[in-house]
Amino acid sequence: MATVNKNLSVYDKNSIPSAKNFRFGIVVSEWNDSITEGLYKGAIEAFLENQVPAHHIIRWNVPGSFELIYGSKKMLQTQNVDAVIAIGCVIQGQTKHFDFVCEGVTQGIKDLNVQTDIPVIFCVLTDNTMQQSIDRSGGIHGNKGTEAAIAAIKMAFIRQQASLSHQIDNQHLLSSGPLQIEEGGPLELKE
Repeated sequence: MATVNKNLSVYDKNSIPSAKNFRFGIVVSEWNDSITEGLYKGAIEAFLENQVPAHHIIRWNVPGSFELIYGSKKMLQTQNVDAVIAIGCVIQGQTKHFDFVCEGVTQGIKDLNVQTDIPVIFCVLTDNTMQQSIDRSGGIHGNKGTEAAIAAIKMAFIRQQASLSHQIDNQHLLSSGPLQIEEGGPLELKE
């Protein structure tokens, strides 16, 4: 297992960009709530430790992990957030339901990242046993929620930097001379 030799809650605070001006959404599955509440707690603690004001964090609950996709999409569409964390927990049972839910949620969150400009962080435990989930939601392997919050901060920062870089490039382009369009011809800058 990837987390056997890693504590999910350990990170270098000095390597984290300032998060005090970012806003975050957290969409939490109510299914397996003893686990998802632990993940949420880890995320909140990491945000607060990294100077995210409590009023810059929006929480929405959804019934289960499959509903994280829709909840995250609506969060992206209606709230002014810099990143969203989707928190869920699916534990292997005796049917194929586990496989379908895990695949659907994974692809749905991936699709949101491809289709929108705001990062959605995958914080869905897909474990074989309840004990594995306990171990990763504040137990012996730390807290995946902490790791997700740090990822959200880093991704919000990347988004911000990319946006600033794009604005600078556009400003430079516009300051290079007037944009002139010749009928029937390609766009070009003329000085």
